[in-house]
Amino acid sequence: MANKIAVLIPAAGASTRFKGKRKKQFCDIDGRAVFLRTVERFADREDVGQVVLAIPADEEELFQIKWGASVGFHGVKVILGDDERYKTVRKLLAEVKEGMNLIALHDAVRPCVTAEQIDAVFAAAAQSGAAILAHRLVGTIKRVGDQNIIAKTLDRTEMWEAQTPQVFKPEIIRRAYENIESVKEKITDDAQLVEALGIPVQVVEGTTSNIKITSEEDIAIAGAILKARDKAKKPKGSAGPFADEREMW
Repeated sequence: MANKIAVLIPAAGASTRFKGKRKKQFCDIDGRAVFLRTVERFADREDVGQVVLAIPADEEELFQIKWGASVGFHGVKVILGDDERYKTVRKLLAEVKEGMNLIALHDAVRPCVTAEQIDAVFAAAAQSGAAILAHRLVGTIKRVGDQNIIAKTLDRTEMWEAQTPQVFKPEIIRRAYENIESVKEKITDDAQLVEALGIPVQVVEGTTSNIKITSEEDIAIAGAILKARDKAKKPKGSAGPFADEREMW
């Protein structure tokens, strides 16, 4: 039986580390919003049964004016997120339709993920029940203490940086979020909650080009990555009625 996958995209963050005039998910890369480029990576895939996007409540009116037609064209359901990511994800999970075999969570600000990477992590999760993209750390890793003094040089051999998509069987990720109050550490990704249940999470090797946009400089880097890939090409399928938003705003 072919997999039907629900893709959940939390885009309700306040972008506190981002110093631009707009929230980072709404910034443009070559005339198209970051989140919209991300949505397009999934919306036209045959194995994706639904895409649900969570946006900030204080941006709802602007969002509908500027991007409502584009996300509607792609069949994306839009909901209002919450003040914390885990609360937003809970809302997104409540929107998953019956009959979905897998649930994928993907950062709205990772527009450079490739179809091949998505294929690989979807296939791994279908086999194992829980899988994420990640890449090996290649630099020298230091633990830094008070006054920015190096405390220790760490062995990077087994260290990977987690990315998204992070993909799980529905019953696993739902259990993980039901168990969230028992996790004492700071929660930084969805896989951490699954790990807390004692469930193995498979790592699928990705690349550093699957960048998470956190600064203004990252906008330029992501744009360069997309262009370098022959990216002037449209994503598979039509880009929607507002393919280039620069004429509007």
